[in-house]
Amino acid sequence: MDDTRVRQAYGAVAELYIELIGSTAAVHPDDLSLIGRHLGGRTGPVLDLGCGPGHLTDHLRSLGVDATGIDMVPEFVAHAQATHPGGRYRLGSLADLAVPDHSVDGILAWYSLIHLPPPDLDAVLAGFRRAIVPGGPLVAGIFVGDEVSAFDHKVATAYRWPVDEFSARLRQAGFTEVERLTRLDDDAHRPHAAVVAVATGP
Repeated sequence: MDDTRVRQAYGAVAELYIELIGSTAAVHPDDLSLIGRHLGGRTGPVLDLGCGPGHLTDHLRSLGVDATGIDMVPEFVAHAQATHPGGRYRLGSLADLAVPDHSVDGILAWYSLIHLPPPDLDAVLAGFRRAIVPGGPLVAGIFVGDEVSAFDHKVATAYRWPVDEFSARLRQAGFTEVERLTRLDDDAHRPHAAVVAVATGP
């Protein structure tokens, strides 16, 4: 993924993005329930990767989770720090989490993997598996299609995945799917899915 290009693209529309989807009011109640069900009970550190404006990090913290938001876009991190001053937010990359092995109790990657070209996904998922404790959940949001394909996302090129193919990539990285939630497109949203997988092995 061209981090610089994606970072600049989101930085250019950060104010509009924050206005449109920068609160939990913009998140479907079923998605909030799924996130809370799998990450709300975690007692160790949880990372919200690609946290954007920080609203889901703050939601996790409201559930008692020790959550940290990480994003590559300075405008998002600055907004999150100002809007949620009790939280922890920092700049960072999906490809380099900068945390010790098996030090993270759970990961939320809510539509933050969508801009990864398919050849880059496996290495990023392997990095997630390195960071997360055995049995720790990964909750990911993705766009869905009949085949792996690029499309013109409003901000930067993004990718659709068949859910079974995405699940197979998770399995290859050392995760086992435990739940999925899929929705067809409507007037406002493309077909998308939430996939929950737990880290397996030592």
